[in-house]
Amino acid sequence: MVTKKTRSKMWKVLLVIPFFIAIGGTDDCVPTTYGGDKIVCVCNATYCDTVPEKEPLQNGTFYSYTSSKAGLRMNVRKGEINSCQQKLGSVTLTIDSTKKYQKILGFGGAFTDSAGININKLSNATQEQLLRAYYDPVKGSGYSLGRIGFGSTDFSSRFYTYDDHPDDAELKYFSLATEDYKYKIPYMKKALELNPKTKFFAAIWSPPVWMKTNNKPNGGFLKIEHYATYASYITKSVAAYTSNNITIWAVSTGNEPLNAYIPFDRLSSMGWTPGTVATWVADYLGPTLAASGHGTEILALDDQRIELPWAVDSMFNNEKAKDYISGVAVHWYADFISSPQVLDKTHNNHPDKFILLTEACEGTGLGPHVDLGSWDRGQAYILSIIEYLNHWSVGWVDWNLALDKSGGPNIIDNYVDSPIIVNPENDEFYKQPMYYALQHVSKFIDRGSQRISITDTIDIKSTAFTTPSNEVVVVLYNKNFIPRNVILKDSKKGSICVELPAYSMNTIVYKQ
Repeated sequence: MVTKKTRSKMWKVLLVIPFFIAIGGTDDCVPTTYGGDKIVCVCNATYCDTVPEKEPLQNGTFYSYTSSKAGLRMNVRKGEINSCQQKLGSVTLTIDSTKKYQKILGFGGAFTDSAGININKLSNATQEQLLRAYYDPVKGSGYSLGRIGFGSTDFSSRFYTYDDHPDDAELKYFSLATEDYKYKIPYMKKALELNPKTKFFAAIWSPPVWMKTNNKPNGGFLKIEHYATYASYITKSVAAYTSNNITIWAVSTGNEPLNAYIPFDRLSSMGWTPGTVATWVADYLGPTLAASGHGTEILALDDQRIELPWAVDSMFNNEKAKDYISGVAVHWYADFISSPQVLDKTHNNHPDKFILLTEACEGTGLGPHVDLGSWDRGQAYILSIIEYLNHWSVGWVDWNLALDKSGGPNIIDNYVDSPIIVNPENDEFYKQPMYYALQHVSKFIDRGSQRISITDTIDIKSTAFTTPSNEVVVVLYNKNFIPRNVILKDSKKGSICVELPAYSMNTIVYKQ
């Protein structure tokens, strides 16, 4: 809860906004502490912290942005290249822009029903602030991807599909749901206004139950007689969104099909084997989507990376299916038992197919679902982002854009955390460290950026990119409980010396 002291500080900040604007300054975080170093930044209808607009970079200069466990949030400093001396204990990281890897697609989050329900509880002005915080390339994080569910997910208030009329094989009763028009489409359109480059992709948790072998939302398999029906159902879903001026760039073959094999699992799901999904894509979904003219691409897997590379290898034994599939969608929940090397193997086996992390969130374990201000959860995000980017992922997509203080709503009480938590009682929302972990990447690494070589160490994790605007972006995380001095050595530009605070996220930008 926001204290009187915090509110007083917020109003003091509001009074000096014109002064900051006049000198080209920044709108700083208004912090609230939830014990120790657990800090959130409070935003409301009239105020939200932003990253300062930088002056155009000149050759020989760089900008450094820092967020730390101690409380810094996107603190910016300007420095000069080749203006420092090596300090005792400095770590040197070597950048080689001649070694190039994958191009970046983007970063984003999911427009779930729950996110829409929570955003809808805020005033219009505060809703604007929240969506701007994510999708505005100038004042926000510059998100360029958005994920949705065709039909309900567990983060909905009820189970529904777009055709819940039994045995409607001709899909005569197909229609979008109230939730699409109230909680998804309006906010997706706003995201597009803020960033017209935004690409949306979709997944289905469960098709209409009458298409499935068990006639239930959770588990079961697609009846063979409905292979064509389901392909038409997905194509109709794409067309319905298109008619509402929302282009669906891609659809996956289904959210977390492995869950269908878990006894008594309550998550809406439908099982596939690599062989059956390949047959369905090759003979039904691929041709049906292609004939529709929407240009919608297909993502395989949409599940844990423990299934890599074997499941994708098996699927791609079907050459027709492989031709229709553009990329592999991966979730992070089982990463603790699966090495990132499986991403490398998948890329090496199928270099013409991209890899995209499509879902991640904290709060799924035994601890609190929502842990306001948790730096550990922000650290988990930034380390995962760096890891995935360094192992061929073309982006990283978070789960719910916004949840309430309980981590919901959720049909099966599967509550989790979110980078933004909504407090409608005070018409405000809280930016957590997870939000800034993504912002340190998404704001600076534009679509079309290309990963380049950089070394790292056990305690200083790094990734680096060249951007379409001819800048070099370096993202660093200091895992140490003490500050570390780092030298970035670029053979083309020289050396940059920065001090990384203890437990800090850092983004350094300079001209290529």
